Amino acid sequence: MNELAPMDPYGVLTEPATLTIHRLLPGPIERIWAYLTDSELRRQWLAAGRMEAKAGTPVELVWRNGDLNDPPSHRPAGFPEEHSMQSRITEFDPPRKLSITWQGSGDVSFELEPKGGDVLLTVIHRRLPDRDTMLKVAGGWHMHLDILVARASGKEPAPFWEGWARLKQDYDRRLPA
Repeated sequence: MNELAPMDPYGVLTEPATLTIHRLLPGPIERIWAYLTDSELRRQWLAAGRMEAKAGTPVELVWRNGDLNDPPSHRPAGFPEEHSMQSRITEFDPPRKLSITWQGSGDVSFELEPKGGDVLLTVIHRRLPDRDTMLKVAGGWHMHLDILVARASGKEPAPFWEGWARLKQDYDRRLPA
């Protein structure tokens, strides 16, 4: 990746069923690692859920996407107020890599790499089962990561659900049918 070129915020398909998305975050790496592994920090941008610090252990992730903003974001019809998922940590290499099974849609890896005073976060979601899931996941990861950037930078994030709906349409145009 060219250090001088601005980073494209959109995820790309690096394989037919694999979405890869990058974000540059203010460091240090240990701080961003905490946003991945500490339930209270992770709840602020993605999902709550206590996590044991080792591979092979279960983790329950609990989403309340409407609560990622103040005031709460307006949730679309058909989406519950809360969603939980049983997962398992498959790789735990602090502060560089965390991989988790993703119920119903493969697995997700979070990779961290120092870049000067910043940290490059790469999220790789593998084995997405179909295009509809891919569009929902792509819009979701994009919006969750935008919220992480805002939180890590001390800014107020954009409303989740409104952004997700717009981004899902963007990904529908960007990703191959």
